Amino acid sequence: MACRGMPGAPMAAVSLLSMGTVSRVSSVLNKDAKQFGKKYLFDGNEDTCWNSDQGTPQWILLEFPKSVEISHLHIQFQGGFASRTCRLEGCTKNEAFEKITDLYPEDINALQRFTVSGKPVEKLKIVFENSTDFFGRIIVYHLDVLGRKL
Repeated sequence: MACRGMPGAPMAAVSLLSMGTVSRVSSVLNKDAKQFGKKYLFDGNEDTCWNSDQGTPQWILLEFPKSVEISHLHIQFQGGFASRTCRLEGCTKNEAFEKITDLYPEDINALQRFTVSGKPVEKLKIVFENSTDFFGRIIVYHLDVLGRKL
């Protein structure tokens, strides 16, 4: 028999990234997707990463198969190639993006966790407004979005 939570109790946050999630990125270093592409954001391998080309802003766009409510963002940069300010934007499929919140990551190698609250979205855009790298490159080893599916 399956155990069910109490009525009205909040559901635990789960990863919202699934096989149906479509991802896009602003750029890839030297257009070398084989070595630095977006797939390395989610592969769980600590030796691989997405590496943007130079310039600002850089961004990651996620399109979920259904509406989701985001509660947390987990991200791991390479120190020296982090974003000083990140802006989260969200929308449903037929709306314009609206700002959800600003995040202020540290310039470190460790996994950073941010609490996010906002309305249900079908698309999430993480905008890296500026980089600690002089050329504007961003390097991300791990990305996860947690919350609940609606």
